[in-house]
Amino acid sequence: MPEHTPSIVVAGGGTAGHIEPALAVADALRDRHGAKVTALGTRRGLELELVPERGYDLRLIDPVPVPRKPNLDLVKLPANLLRAVRQTRTILQDVGADALIGFGGYVSAPAYVAARSLKLPFYVHEANAKAGIANKLGVRLGGIGFNAVSGSGLPGAVVGIPIRSGISGDREGEAAQRGREAWGLSPDRSTILVTGGSQGARSLNEATAGAVAELSKAGFQILHAYGSKNDAPAVAGEIDGYVAVPFISDMAAAYGVADLVVCRAGAMTVAEITAAGIPAIYVPLPHGNGEQALNATAVVEAGAARLVADGDFDADAMVREVRAVLDDAGTFNEMAAAATNSEAGQVADLLADRIVADLGH
Repeated sequence: MPEHTPSIVVAGGGTAGHIEPALAVADALRDRHGAKVTALGTRRGLELELVPERGYDLRLIDPVPVPRKPNLDLVKLPANLLRAVRQTRTILQDVGADALIGFGGYVSAPAYVAARSLKLPFYVHEANAKAGIANKLGVRLGGIGFNAVSGSGLPGAVVGIPIRSGISGDREGEAAQRGREAWGLSPDRSTILVTGGSQGARSLNEATAGAVAELSKAGFQILHAYGSKNDAPAVAGEIDGYVAVPFISDMAAAYGVADLVVCRAGAMTVAEITAAGIPAIYVPLPHGNGEQALNATAVVEAGAARLVADGDFDADAMVREVRAVLDDAGTFNEMAAAATNSEAGQVADLLADRIVADLGH
């Protein structure tokens, strides 16, 4: 073990899919090893809210978009990268960094280059089923790669996704009780959690608005996070057992009350729901390179979840899929058992232990 307090920088900005794994590892580094953790981000992402809430020092650099296709950002890339690398080098030196771990996104490419230039050990975690350009660059520069799933295209061990502590599907636990009090939910009714983020929530919101009346009549209650950038569904407040909120900050409580989750298939979302042992219906975003569908493939094949294409998901499909799970005790129990028996593991602890152990050599 190093004689001094290890100083580790986590680089994961932009979306929650990059930030939450970074913060999960940050928690493990701090709680298990007493490390000083600094988060690297940009002004573009959710890190401006999420990182300070978790109590970490956030240092900002200019974002460096790495385009998948030729465009103006590609022309600007060399100058943008050079500027961001200089900014990152200054931050790494200022905090006395011993190592860095990145999770992809705008902030990671300059972080990897800066760490390499300072001869710091650095690590690369890929959460998605298809590795991004920044993370591929990191491994090519000498970073040690880790993958959430096999076949991502990134060299490195398959370890899963780091998730925050406290995630549980225990409906009798403290988090579940907290959720029922916060949202006025009954412990005697099965609860459907619907969440689709902000920009990706439109089709989920439309299907939910059309399905909640029938689902309520069938005895279910619905907790629906419709996205802070979207309008509340017109039926909000009119249907018994339908609770519509713009955003859920206490996801531990949401998972605690949920019997079934209907949502997109972001890598972090799939990992958390599976670790909580909750059956799910995934409706992957129809954009990008198809990574959302791939993120859910393993748990669907294991029997823990169902997959419905966005174009096929409407109110009728939602009612049909939900009732196929919640009206059949055998199906529900099989799916819950498959999720509970998955290899979610303690990935954050594993990565934190590896980083600190390497510093001791």
